[in-house]
Amino acid sequence: MTNTSQTVAQLIVRCLEQEGVEYVFGIPGEENIRLLQAIEQSEKIRFILVRHEQGAAFMADIYGRLTGKAGVCIATLGPGAINLLLGVADAQTDSSPLVAISAQVGLNRIYKESHQIVDLAAMFKPVTKWADTILSKEAVPEMLRKAFSLAQAERPGATYLAVPQDLEELVVPDTLIPIQPPAISQIAPVQASIAAAAALLRGAKSPVILAGHGVARGGHAEALADFVEQYQIPVATTFMGKGVLSDRSPHALGVIGFMRHDYENFSFDAADVVLCLGYELQEFDPARINPNKDKKLIHINTLMPDTDVAYIAEVAIQADIQLSLAALTEHLGDAPLLDSALAANIRTLREQELAQGATDPSFPLKPQRIVADIRAVLGDTDVVLADTGAIKMWMSRLYPAYAPLTCVVSNGLSTMAFSLPGAIGAHLADPSKKVLAAMGDGSFLMNSQEIETAVREKIPLVVLVWVDQSYGLIKWKMDLELGAHNSVDFTNPDFVQYAQSFGASGYQINSADELQPTLSKALASSGVSIIACPVDYAENIKLTDRLGELTMQL
Repeated sequence: MTNTSQTVAQLIVRCLEQEGVEYVFGIPGEENIRLLQAIEQSEKIRFILVRHEQGAAFMADIYGRLTGKAGVCIATLGPGAINLLLGVADAQTDSSPLVAISAQVGLNRIYKESHQIVDLAAMFKPVTKWADTILSKEAVPEMLRKAFSLAQAERPGATYLAVPQDLEELVVPDTLIPIQPPAISQIAPVQASIAAAAALLRGAKSPVILAGHGVARGGHAEALADFVEQYQIPVATTFMGKGVLSDRSPHALGVIGFMRHDYENFSFDAADVVLCLGYELQEFDPARINPNKDKKLIHINTLMPDTDVAYIAEVAIQADIQLSLAALTEHLGDAPLLDSALAANIRTLREQELAQGATDPSFPLKPQRIVADIRAVLGDTDVVLADTGAIKMWMSRLYPAYAPLTCVVSNGLSTMAFSLPGAIGAHLADPSKKVLAAMGDGSFLMNSQEIETAVREKIPLVVLVWVDQSYGLIKWKMDLELGAHNSVDFTNPDFVQYAQSFGASGYQINSADELQPTLSKALASSGVSIIACPVDYAENIKLTDRLGELTMQL
C-alpha cells in the first residue's frame, strides 16, 4: 500500500497475505463489509462466496487438511458466526488447521445487552485451540499471527477471532505491519528412548505397526514405507491414516476402527508389541487394539497421548516421526523383524471381498461394487471424500488407497455433509487432482446448496449420492443392537432435476454397469455433476454377521 494510513480491515488482509492465504470462504454481513471490500481489493486472495457459513467452514477445513496451511472462513456476527461452529469443530477434532474470523458488535455496545450480541469467543473456545476478540487496533498483527501459529502448530486445529464492527473501520498507520511467520524446526528424538523402543521391537515375536493421521499430515509416508520394507512389519492404519502405506504394499493390512472385529484386528490380537506412529486417541478407542491391556505399546508422535487405560505406552517418544524412524533404523540394524503369514491371510480376505464385489451385477448396487467402481476411475493421487454414515464404513474398510490424504473422512467428530463443500476446498487445494464427494442421500441434502457455489465459481465437482432413502448407518446400528429400526426413512427429490435446476449435470444410475462409465464421464467434465446411485444396504448386516464368524484360524 502507498497510503500513509490504512483501516483495520485492510491491515487484517495484509496479515492474511503475509500468512500466504490464497482463499477466504464465507458470507459477508453488514457488520464486516469493509473486511470483504479489503479482501476483494487484494491481488493475492480470492474470496469464495458460499451459500451457508457451515459450507465455508467445511471448505476451509478440508483445504487446511490437504495443504497443511490454515484454511480461512469468515462470517458476520451472531447467527452467521454461529453457523461456522460445526465446521470449525470438525477441523479442531480432525486436526485440520483453520482460522475463523467473524464480525462482532461494536466496542461501543459489546459490554451491554444489545441487538444480536452473543459472547462468540466464549462459544468458540470449547471447539478451538484459541478464541478471542480483538479489542484494540494495535493488537491486530499479534492476534492474527497467534491465530495462524496455533492453528498450524502440532497438533493442528482451529482458532477464532471476533472483530468488533467499529474496530474494523478504524484508521491505523502503515507502520503497524504484519508479523513475519518464523521458520519451524523438527524435534529430534531422545536417543535413550529410541534405544528402549528398538529393544522392544527386537525382542518382539509378533510386532505390528499402527499408523495414524500424524503420519499423513506430517508427510512421513515415504519414511514409513522404507522402514516397513526394511523390517517386514505389517501395518494397519486408522481411518484418517489411510494411504500412508500404499495398499499395494504386501505389508498393508487395511484400516482399524470399524464397529466390529474386522480382518485387521486379528493381527493385533496376535501382537505382543505395537508400534504406534502418529496415532491419536481421538481416531478410535485404543481398546480396539489392546482390549486386555497386555500389549507393549511404543508411542511415537509430535505430541504425547492423552491418558487411557488401554493405551499406556511402554516407551513414549515425542518427536518428529521421520527422524524417529531414522534413529530406530540405526539401532535395529539391517535384519528383518518379521515375515507374517497372518498378514498375508488378512490381505487376501480384504482383496477377495472387493474383487467379488467388483463384478457383482446386482441392482441396486452393492456397496462393494460402488467402492470398486470408484477405485477404478480415480488415479492414485486423486481425492475421494467419503461422507459420514454407512458409506464411510464401506469406503474406509475396502477402498484401496495408494497415497496419504486421498480418502478423506470426518473422524474426530464424524460430521455429516462435510464432503460436498469439502470437495470444493479439496479442488482449490490442488486443482491438478480429480475430486469426488461420495455421500449418502441423507448427508447430500444437508449442504447441497453449495452446488450453486461450485457452478458459479466454475469449480469442477462430482458428487456420487448413494441412495437408500434412509439414514443408513443409524438403521444399521439399530438393527444390530435393537433387532429393528424406526424413524430413519425418508423420501428424496428427483436428483437429476435437482442438479439441473442449479445448472449442473444430473445422472440417474439404472443398472450396475452404468456407474463406472458415468463416473468417468463426470470426472472428465469441467463442470458440476450429481450422480444418484441406488445402493443395497442389506449388505450391512451380512457384513457384520460374516465378521462375527471369523476366527483366529485366518
